[in-house]
Amino acid sequence: MIGVIADDLTGAAEIGAVGLRHGLRAEVILADTPPGSDADLICVDTDSRSCNPTEAAQRVSNAALLLQNCGAEWIYKKTDSLLRGNVTPEIEAVVKQLGLSGALLVPANPSLGRTVVNGQYFVCGQLIHQTEFAQDPKHPRSSPNVLELLDKSSALPLSVGKSGEPFPECGIVIGEVASAEDVRAWATRRNERWLMAGGAEFFGALLKPAARIPQSRNAPGKELFVCGSASEATRKFVAGQAQHGVPVFSLPDKLAAVGDFDATEVEALAARVVSALQVEPRVILHVGLPQVKDVSLAEILARHLVRVAAEVLRLAPVGQVFTEGGATAVGLAREMGWQRLAVKSELAPGVVMLSVIGGGAPLLTIKPGSYAWPESLIARRSDYEASNT
Repeated sequence: MIGVIADDLTGAAEIGAVGLRHGLRAEVILADTPPGSDADLICVDTDSRSCNPTEAAQRVSNAALLLQNCGAEWIYKKTDSLLRGNVTPEIEAVVKQLGLSGALLVPANPSLGRTVVNGQYFVCGQLIHQTEFAQDPKHPRSSPNVLELLDKSSALPLSVGKSGEPFPECGIVIGEVASAEDVRAWATRRNERWLMAGGAEFFGALLKPAARIPQSRNAPGKELFVCGSASEATRKFVAGQAQHGVPVFSLPDKLAAVGDFDATEVEALAARVVSALQVEPRVILHVGLPQVKDVSLAEILARHLVRVAAEVLRLAPVGQVFTEGGATAVGLAREMGWQRLAVKSELAPGVVMLSVIGGGAPLLTIKPGSYAWPESLIARRSDYEASNT
């Protein structure tokens, strides 16, 4: 069994889908949940991206110990591809728990235009601090220098390296990547004394090819989208769906100022969503407010969105839930008591369909907020309209 530690649910699911693509039965579990299956790949979500560094390090150390006790042959540390969160302290904690010398960190996903060249991070050819990620309310990417994007290490020196260069005696080496060939070259450097860490493409390069597992592509029943991200991709998706007649519901404007949303108001908004689902195949629930800079308020709004979504799921027979953003996904999973999730299919890179182990719940499809929904999924509304005219 291969173990993976991710700092959010979308990252854990993304890695699970890569495993599925390589013929591995994959399971995603929330922190402190013991695996209960014979999966080939166990991905633990520590939900630690927004923790303080000390708490984040403790959570990933616990996850590493859990995976060791479950008999993991080797452990991969999944990080955010844009190096957001507690990347350095979490890697340090896993290296210490596993008794390793250092870590090779390859965060770039060149197929998505995310590359590291000459120590600089690029997104689709543009320096990262010149993109929308500079405005991230929790982890603004204010510099293109990868060493400045990471917290300084207290135990392991940080350096940037090219694939042909030798490893230092110890440390964290950030691998430069301009292409898929570079990712594959770094994968050949795997050894037992160094932790492998980074993005989904690096993990895929480390795996051995195997027979593919049949994947489920479609799910019957109503569709509820829960969009907790304020990214450009999310705004375009919601606006486009509204133009095609999909009902869209958002949180009240007053929440941007006061943040209070009592149970009666939650139930009233949920009832409106349920009424729409009775006559429409797809409904969208999103924050719908201007992007807030106050991180605490943003977290409060995300919790309110989850409260409404959970109430809808308790009242309406929904076949599939689609969520955007790791915080939204894990918040909903916790609210509904979904602890263990089996990876069913990959709709697109990073867009992953999961089923709740134990049954009795809708299918859950999740993706990072900055990723776009695949065109095949967006087009389902048009297909429905065409079949009913």
